[in-house]
Amino acid sequence: MREGYEGTGPGAITPDGCAVELYARLPIGDEPDIITAAVPAGAHILELGCGVGRMTHPLLERGFTVTAVDESVEMLERVRGAHTICSPVETLDLEEKFDVVMLASFLVHNGDVEVRRGMLAVCRSHVTDGGCVLIQREGADYHTNLPRERSELGVPPTGGTVDPRGFTLRMLSSEPVGDGVNSVRAEYVFPDATWTHTFLARPLTEEEFEGVLGEAGLRVDRYLTEDRVWVRAVPVRA
Repeated sequence: MREGYEGTGPGAITPDGCAVELYARLPIGDEPDIITAAVPAGAHILELGCGVGRMTHPLLERGFTVTAVDESVEMLERVRGAHTICSPVETLDLEEKFDVVMLASFLVHNGDVEVRRGMLAVCRSHVTDGGCVLIQREGADYHTNLPRERSELGVPPTGGTVDPRGFTLRMLSSEPVGDGVNSVRAEYVFPDATWTHTFLARPLTEEEFEGVLGEAGLRVDRYLTEDRVWVRAVPVRA
């Protein structure tokens, strides 16, 4: 396990504390619709940090071609229908460029500045000149509106019947640990199992976020959602 990261609960836990079985259970929200509205129909998407394919599978159903990247073999074993690559995001080097590169799951807030720079460099080097990079940011009150919780029902991303038991996500704490980084603790409670996840995240104001994009040769094209969590960025032309 990486320093500062921890996960508990049934099943395999990845080095960054993510529980594979948990993510296989979690429903997907409106993210596939947000993505579909922001990119050309039938685009080839490079999905960085795909996990078990919660977004991969709905995007495939919408007619996109997806190359899905994750560092966890256990996560990738759950992905169906996409070309999968097992690799850390920040060191990926493919001899191909894509219409769309997607960096979701708040990965842009990685606590390690060099890892974040590597991830954004990968986004820039793998997107076509006329393509775009879709990034998911933390909400403005992600680290301050705590503790908070939400409960929901949902259909698993693989389809099936709505689970009437649902689950509760509790965001418990976000404590500074130095150098602008917070240690965040979350808990996912199902009737038959509980998972916890502790991880490091670096809050970025909107100005700081746009600054780190600029360092990577990207700029904001537009914010895709009212909460400004989803962003469409494009390469800066030389």
